[in-house]
Formats: sequence, C-alpha cells, structure tokens
Amino acid sequence: MEFVAFVVLMVFLALVGGYIVTSLLLLRFPSLIHKKKNLKFRCRHISHRGGAGENLENTMAAFKHAMSLNTEMLELDCHVTRDGQVVVSHDESLERACGYSGKISGMDYKDLPPLKPCLNVDFSCCHEIQGGEDRQIPLLRDVFEAFPNLAINIDIKVDDDELITKVSDLVREYKRESLTGWGNRSDKVVTKLHKQNPDIPLIFSMRRVVLLLFYFYSGLLPFIPLKESLFEVIMPSILLDEGKSPMKLSKKQRFAIRIVDALMMRPLLFKHLERRGIQTYLWVLNTEDEFERAFKLGVHGVMTDFPTKLTEFLDTNPQYRK
Repeated sequence: MEFVAFVVLMVFLALVGGYIVTSLLLLRFPSLIHKKKNLKFRCRHISHRGGAGENLENTMAAFKHAMSLNTEMLELDCHVTRDGQVVVSHDESLERACGYSGKISGMDYKDLPPLKPCLNVDFSCCHEIQGGEDRQIPLLRDVFEAFPNLAINIDIKVDDDELITKVSDLVREYKRESLTGWGNRSDKVVTKLHKQNPDIPLIFSMRRVVLLLFYFYSGLLPFIPLKESLFEVIMPSILLDEGKSPMKLSKKQRFAIRIVDALMMRPLLFKHLERRGIQTYLWVLNTEDEFERAFKLGVHGVMTDFPTKLTEFLDTNPQYRK
C-alpha cells in the first residue's frame, strides 16, 4: 500500500513538474503553438478623447491638436443619433458635456447642442479645460476623412446593434480595418463586435481581463488562444492619487487597489502578450512619473489627456520610442 502511494505521488509530481516546465517554456516561446498577431500599427502616444486636458474632449479641434503633436492613436467614443448618424461622444446623455437634458439617441444629428465652453477633465479632477470655437459633436465619418492614416481606438459605449453595424460599415467604407481597434467593457458587446467584423482588432472586455489574469497565474495562459489584439487597462495605482478623483477612499479600498495593481502590472505578462503580437495600453496617465512607470513595465503605449506632456516626455526619453 505504501509503495502504491509512493508511485502515485511520484507520478503526480512528474505531471505537475511537466506542466510547470511546459507552461514556462510556452510563456517564453508562445509562437510554438500560437500564430503571432500582426497589427499594422504600434502606438506609444495615444490621445485620450483626443487630449481632453488640452482641448474640449472628442472634438475635431482636439484631434487636430493631438495630430500636430505626432500622436500615434486617437482614442474616442461613439454613439448613434435618432437619424442613424454615428457621432463621437463619451456620454449618451447630453447633460454633463452640453448642459442639455436629453440623450444622443433621442435626437437627430442636426439638433444636437454644442458642448459647454468649459469641461472638467475626468482623470484630472481639479483641471478645467476651456474650449475655443469648436464645440460641435463630430461625426465619426468626419474623423475618418480627416485622419485617413492615423490609428483610431473606438470605445463602443452602449449595447446597440445599430451602432455596432454602422461603425463596422464605416470602417469598411474607409478601408480602416488595419488602423482601427474597438471594444467595450461588456463581454456581451465585445462578442457582438467580433461577430460583426472579425477583421477589426479587438480590445479585451473586463471579464476577459479577469480571465486573462487567472490564466496567467494558473499557468494556463500559454495554452489559451486569444482572439483579442489589444490589452487596454487602467493602471490601478492612479486611483490612489487624490488629484485624479474627488472620491475619498478608505484604507481597505486603498489596500485593495494596491493588491490589484500588483497583480495586473506584471512585466512578464506584458512581455508574453507582446510575443503573441498583442499590444498593451495603460490609461489614463497624465504625469511624467506615470509615463515613466508604464514604459518601464514594458507596455506598448500610454493613453493621456495631455498629449503635449507625453510628447515632451518621449522627446526627452527617446529610449521609450523603440
């Protein structure tokens, strides 16, 4: 009986050891079983809502300003109007950005109100940006026409089949599959996006981010196929900065954020994703210290409200442009 137990133990240890060795090998060489994704863009400098800390968010003025600073990607948000126009706006409600009681989906495009002259910056709560003459909510079509060769990251803000179809149609019309990424927090919506147009690079949903971390820490990740091409997540530590949010955190909440940050911000994870052709973007980083930490962790790109700051940082630190 003791001999049988010993044999079983040895077999178990051999299996576990073999699993660990194979997992570590494939973590380093994932191309042995996975075809590497081949994105046509590689972005270090990403302008969040076009650079919401320097111009009114999601306006053509913001996008043009970011482009003048050599941004490599515009991040923007989309909704659809009552008359079927895809517009660039973070909120479906017009209250925060326009001071108007209503929703984009309940109005025709020509009737949408202008943005407020001043807006607070979500990830720099003490910062208020004052806009110029351009306060119009733009059409996604106009953005595509103005920046035909610039990568664009689209957040599909709501679970709306019409919105998903129309964005996909616009991407096809302008032949932008290789220059566009899209996603949503909801796994249900991301599944719809992939089904609608599998040629557009996909962003991980929140559920898939959690699953990815589980796969990583269990050693399963090297064996799991991934349909996504963009791992786009918040850097949790920024939530500890009181200047980012007016929300007061308890000691327990701050401790939990530190734990999540330690689990997510793993250079080994980012390197493995890179070897599989999956790019990692961290948001929304607005200080030099945050830029420095992100690039030292090995991420591909940083999303910022202040494109001028990020351009100056990269100019001063050219090693991070590689």
